[in-house]
Amino acid sequence: MAELIAPTQQLHSSWLTARDEWQPGTHQDGAGLRLVGDDDLDSSEGFASWVERLRQQSDRSLPVGEGRVHATHWWIVDGETYLGAIDLRHYLNAFLLEGGGHIGYSIRPSARRRGLATWALGAVLLKAPALGLDRVLLTCDDGNAGSARTIENNGGVLEDVRSTGIGVKRRYWITLDDAGHSPSPRAVARTVTS
Repeated sequence: MAELIAPTQQLHSSWLTARDEWQPGTHQDGAGLRLVGDDDLDSSEGFASWVERLRQQSDRSLPVGEGRVHATHWWIVDGETYLGAIDLRHYLNAFLLEGGGHIGYSIRPSARRRGLATWALGAVLLKAPALGLDRVLLTCDDGNAGSARTIENNGGVLEDVRSTGIGVKRRYWITLDDAGHSPSPRAVARTVTS
């Protein structure tokens, strides 16, 4: 059964296997790979250092660096198997407002088409009001039909499609109610398989 967990160095081997499914240099939304710095993620020490930076990014008492915002990262896992990542950015800067949004997510190629992204997004939307958010912006590449469906299945309303510094993006807003977002019945009913 899939669950969201905080990043952990205990899944190093599974994370490396998942990473190797991606084309080299492919951006993985929500994975926090921009925080890697000079660390060698193949080494236990480098991986542990990166995992700690992912965890610290949610601590608002710590600076996050130029051009970054505070964010909470989760890994999507099934037992000891890393399936993907999702993050919730606590607020938007100009870059995120234009094309990045509040939430980024990616599913490893071998785990796609199982409803994981829809489920994970619904779970994270439930956490957003705790940060004082009453609505969140999500974006996806204009040609990414799967991600557009994931967002729409969680109540996303298309605001526009625009050219940004990172490509043509579909921009969706999801309004959260006072009790937190309730994912669509379709998203809740969907069984996540491994």
